[in-house]
Amino acid sequence: MRHVRSIWNGAISFGLVSIPIKLVNATENHAISFRQIHTEDGGRIRYRKVCELEDREVTSAEIGKGYEDADGTIIPITDEDLAHLPLPTAKTIEIVAFVPADRIDPLQMDAAYYLQAGGAPAAKPYTLLREALKRSHKVAIAKYALRGRERLGMLRVVGDAIAMHGLLWPDEVRAPEGVAPDTDVTVRDKELDLADALMDTLGEVDLESLHDEYREAVEEVVAAKAAGETPPESPAPSSSGKVLDLMAALENSVRAAKQSRGEPDEKAEAEVRHLPPRKQTPKQQTDTKKSTATTKKSTAKKSTTARPTAKKTTASKTATAKKTTAKSTTAKKSQPKKATPRKRTA
Repeated sequence: MRHVRSIWNGAISFGLVSIPIKLVNATENHAISFRQIHTEDGGRIRYRKVCELEDREVTSAEIGKGYEDADGTIIPITDEDLAHLPLPTAKTIEIVAFVPADRIDPLQMDAAYYLQAGGAPAAKPYTLLREALKRSHKVAIAKYALRGRERLGMLRVVGDAIAMHGLLWPDEVRAPEGVAPDTDVTVRDKELDLADALMDTLGEVDLESLHDEYREAVEEVVAAKAAGETPPESPAPSSSGKVLDLMAALENSVRAAKQSRGEPDEKAEAEVRHLPPRKQTPKQQTDTKKSTATTKKSTAKKSTTARPTAKKTTASKTATAKKTTAKSTTAKKSQPKKATPRKRTA
């Protein structure tokens, strides 16, 4: 682990075993911080620490701690006063119990720290405690004092190190009163089946792949404004409304989850969707008009060319018919007439 400045030095008290340790932060904050400015001219807004009695700004070296009594009286408290508190946890992480990890409510978890072994003499007892926690499958509950108050902590093994989670005291966790719906709701088995299907479809996620998209978006805005460019616009928000049909919403959710994972959806494949006509660009509209005009001209030429041909064909048929009629008439005329026998007289 790279060098990280310790925020507290002390020891772990494990029965009669004392383990010198250094407390270092296990997490770091990557949030983007902003400064307060005067909107009219962009000037920085700063806070100055001023003594009320002398009405002057004081330095950090002149500032100490004080407790305000109920009547407004300030009682000075020095670092020496806090260092000599009549508590065993003033400089010690005192283990008081070992319990199964599932006994700890996640609501109690606060800040996380690593406990770093304080030198070579701490290596053996540090390793002993770590291996004991591993084999017992338990976590250690401890008390310690930090930043002017006694706190509760949970020690557990992370890799080859011992980590400590600050815990809230049980009376600091509020009960969930008035949070759950106060109306009677019946959930059908089909709805539960669809909810299970949605959970299975979404599956698990690699937590390492998750990242802070909000911070990245803010960084893009800052970079654009620093370069004198227009910041990127936010996408249109998704339409939100009341869920009127829970079954339909679950089915659509399952279908969407399958599509996002590249899984085929039989119902979706069977549906025939009529897509709206695509909008054409000005160039495409011009090309379409030209194509239509060319088609019309070509059709007109074909029609004009076909008309004389039709007339010729009709005239030819008429002439042929007349010739045929004439031949028939001539044939009739050329046939010899039968002689009519004369009547004899007596």
